[in-house]
Amino acid sequence: MPERRPAPVRPVGTAAARGATSGPDAATAPPVPEPFAPPAPAPFSAFGNRPAAPSAPAAPSAPDVPSAPAAFPDPMAPAAPMAPASPAPAAPPPAATRPAAPPPPPHAVSAPAPAQAAPAPGTSTPGTSAPAAPAPAAPAQATHESPTPAAERAAAPTPTEPAPAPSAVPQGSPAALESLVSAVSPDAPESADAALIRRTLTEIEPVSDKVTSYFYAMLFVRHPDLRALFPAAMDTQRDRLFKALLTAARHIDDSDRLTAYLSHLGRGHRKYGTLPDHYPAVGESLLGALARYATLSWGPEAEAAWVRAYTAISQIMIDAAAEDEAVAPAWWQAEVVSHELRTPDIAVVTVRPDQPYPFRAGQYTSLETPWWPRVWRHYSFATAPRSDGLLSFHVKAVPAGWVSNALVHRAQPGDVLRLGGPVGSMTVDHTTRNGLLCVGGGTGIAPIKALIEDVATHGVQRRVEVFYGARSDHDLYDMDTMLRLESSYPWLQVRPVVSTGPAAGRANGVIGELPDAVRQYGPWREFDAYLSGPPGLIRSGVAALVGAGIPTDRIRHDSVDELVPAGE
Repeated sequence: MPERRPAPVRPVGTAAARGATSGPDAATAPPVPEPFAPPAPAPFSAFGNRPAAPSAPAAPSAPDVPSAPAAFPDPMAPAAPMAPASPAPAAPPPAATRPAAPPPPPHAVSAPAPAQAAPAPGTSTPGTSAPAAPAPAAPAQATHESPTPAAERAAAPTPTEPAPAPSAVPQGSPAALESLVSAVSPDAPESADAALIRRTLTEIEPVSDKVTSYFYAMLFVRHPDLRALFPAAMDTQRDRLFKALLTAARHIDDSDRLTAYLSHLGRGHRKYGTLPDHYPAVGESLLGALARYATLSWGPEAEAAWVRAYTAISQIMIDAAAEDEAVAPAWWQAEVVSHELRTPDIAVVTVRPDQPYPFRAGQYTSLETPWWPRVWRHYSFATAPRSDGLLSFHVKAVPAGWVSNALVHRAQPGDVLRLGGPVGSMTVDHTTRNGLLCVGGGTGIAPIKALIEDVATHGVQRRVEVFYGARSDHDLYDMDTMLRLESSYPWLQVRPVVSTGPAAGRANGVIGELPDAVRQYGPWREFDAYLSGPPGLIRSGVAALVGAGIPTDRIRHDSVDELVPAGE
């Protein structure tokens, strides 16, 4: 499959580096590294021609293998993250710990074979968040960041003897495993492969952290070229990738939902430089980690089930990426044209993409800065599509948030960012005349504002009720904009909701929590609901809206930080 060769964000990454010559950032800002550009891939087959059900796994010996590197020094490592309330950078946290060294995988992966025809990519179902899927890199939750400590990459691994493997289930036995499997048996019938996969997952759950470390050790030692696809710091990433693999396998029987979600992931992972040739390495490491720790449930049948599951998972992602390559770039470059600081820790950043960027109001994108290569974060579009093609984002600097602090305290007009493709299902259904009940907390008001503009653009007057929540009146940073919209459209009503103090001096302001405020008004049975904000608001908001009479299929939100078995 041909792949668009990555282009650097800019030859010199920031406006400060290109023009400004004063200030601490100008002296310390690192250049933007050239992205990883692996060789042209061959057609894909996750496990080549290896048999579906091997006769018996060979008992592993204890050969010499390279140990996992303790650190991964990166010559292009970005500067230390900045404190949320000040542009001065903070000292980086300690480097990631060293995982246990792996033995050879149970079976080698053979050369790739031609891919099958691509299935039609699906779309996410609104209302809940989806299971994650395998990827060399994965994004964090929309408009929020997790702290990411700095780590370095070793120049080359050195051979050592592997450490002895701990017991997969301490003091475990086949009887104990059977008891655990029976306790989590699903109500609905499942396929033989799903049952085998569930047994493996049940066994490794108590030692999942060790399995994860072993998986990454095997991946990076046996395929060191793949390390360049991952962020320099692996504290957040190390949990995401392995859990994503296991979650996708857990849902292997739900082909429709799995295809829709994995197609979305496959398209999105193009921006990381993911190629078909990378998937066999991940599958090999997955099987090696499972075989080492699932000592009670692993065997020829379990291995064959995992091979089939991973082959299906990876093929869906590869086919979706191939289809997307024909119609869209892997990423867009976007120059900052405006940077407005609304509060000491909230900024409105407006960018101009280097080529047309199609999206819908209510969606979000992933964003990478030149200061933190390979670190992507999600931000919602703060406007509906504009005639001038500009895109705006509301960004709140969070403690130890690498990307958010850079965007709030360091970015300036002239800097160049990278954008992934638009994603998300929190969009307006223009085929119905239902009203819109919009609940936005903090910077979650950004996509709500975009939805209002979208309704106004279509010219059909539909009742729109907005609850705009924050901790205090001072945190309602976009209230003036919302009031101007309210004065322009008679079908729009905006209610500020604050936890403490007066609600922006408004007669219809509410003091309390957002879900409680929504319950005070209504009824909402003739409304479609839209939720945007922190995960806690999404969870409590959905419960409040269901209690107010809105069916779950008319509640839309994009919560991208958690896994919900019901799907996205």
